[in-house]
Amino acid sequence: MSPGAARIGWAVLFAAGLAFPLLARNDYHLTVMSTAYIFALATLGLNLIVGYTGQFNLAHSGFMAVGAYTVGILTVDHQVPFWIAFALSGVFATVLGFFVGIVSLRLKGHFFSIFTMSVGYIMFLVIEKWDSLTHGPVGIIGIPVPSPIGPLRFETPLSLYYLVFAVLVVGVWLMHRITRSLLGRSFMAIRNSDALAESIGINPMRTKLLAFMLSVFYAGMAGGLYAGFVRFLGPGLAGVETTFDMTVSMIVGGLGTLLGPLVGAIMMPWLAQYLQFLQEYRFIVFGPILILLVIFVPHGIVGSFLAWRVRRAAAQRAPRAPSPPSATVGGNRHA
Repeated sequence: MSPGAARIGWAVLFAAGLAFPLLARNDYHLTVMSTAYIFALATLGLNLIVGYTGQFNLAHSGFMAVGAYTVGILTVDHQVPFWIAFALSGVFATVLGFFVGIVSLRLKGHFFSIFTMSVGYIMFLVIEKWDSLTHGPVGIIGIPVPSPIGPLRFETPLSLYYLVFAVLVVGVWLMHRITRSLLGRSFMAIRNSDALAESIGINPMRTKLLAFMLSVFYAGMAGGLYAGFVRFLGPGLAGVETTFDMTVSMIVGGLGTLLGPLVGAIMMPWLAQYLQFLQEYRFIVFGPILILLVIFVPHGIVGSFLAWRVRRAAAQRAPRAPSPPSATVGGNRHA
C-alpha cells in the first residue's frame, strides 16, 4: 500500500473514532468501545513481542494487572494524584518486565511461553493472596476518575471515551514510529532468525529484552487507564484468559501488522456483546471459529488484505507475454 493511501486510511479511521459518539445509541455503547480501545492498546504491546519479535509472552495480562493495581493502590490507599499514578503504572510494569525478561528470554520457543505462563500465574497468585497490598479477592473499589486537565473533566462516559481514544491514538502513533524505525527492523530480523540477525550485527538478547520492555510498557499503561476507567479491580485481570483474548484479537486482525491488532481488539468485544446468550459456551463457540480462521485466513483480516495487495501489484508489474504474430492478409507467402 502506498504511503499516501495508508495516510488516507488512517485519517478515515481517526475520523470514525471521533464521530463514533454521534452514532452510539447510549452510554453503554460508549463504554463497550472505550473498553475495546483500552485492550487494543494492550494488544498493540503484545503484538510487538509476538508478531514483530516472535516471542509469545503468556504473562502479558499479568503486566497489565501490575499497571492497573499500581494506579489502584497509589490512588486509593496513598492518595497519589491519578496522573502521577498513571505514569508510574507504565514505569513499574517496565521495570518488572526488565527482570522477567532477563531470565525468560534466555529460553526459546515454547519453553519461553511456558515460563512466562508460569510467571503470569505467580503474578495472579500474588495479587489474589497479598491482602495487605492488593486487597486480595475483594479487589480495589473506589478508584478515582482521571483528574481534570485544565478545563477538561473526565466524569462522563463521553469525556472518558475521548480520553481513552486520545491515549490510543498516541499509542498507535508511537508504535508506528517504532515498527518503521531501524529498531523495528531489528525486531523483525530476530523474528526471522536469531543467528541471521546476529550475523548482521544485531545483539539478539538485548534486542529481545528491549522489545519485551516496550511490550509490557504498553500493557502497564493500558492497565492504568483501565483502572481509572472501570474504577474497580479484581485478580481476574491477571488471568491467562485475558492474554488469550488478546491473542485471539491479534490472530483475527493479523499478527505482525499495526492495524491488525486494532481491528481484532475492537471487533471481538462487539461480537461477544451480540453473542451474550452463548456466554457460558464462549470457548466452545470461539474455539472452532479460531481454528477456521487459522486454517483459511492464516494471516488474519489485515494480513490477508495486505498479501492480496502485494500479489495484485506484482501481477500488474509483471511483463505481459508478447502476442502471437497475426496471420498474413490475402494469403501472401514468401518464396
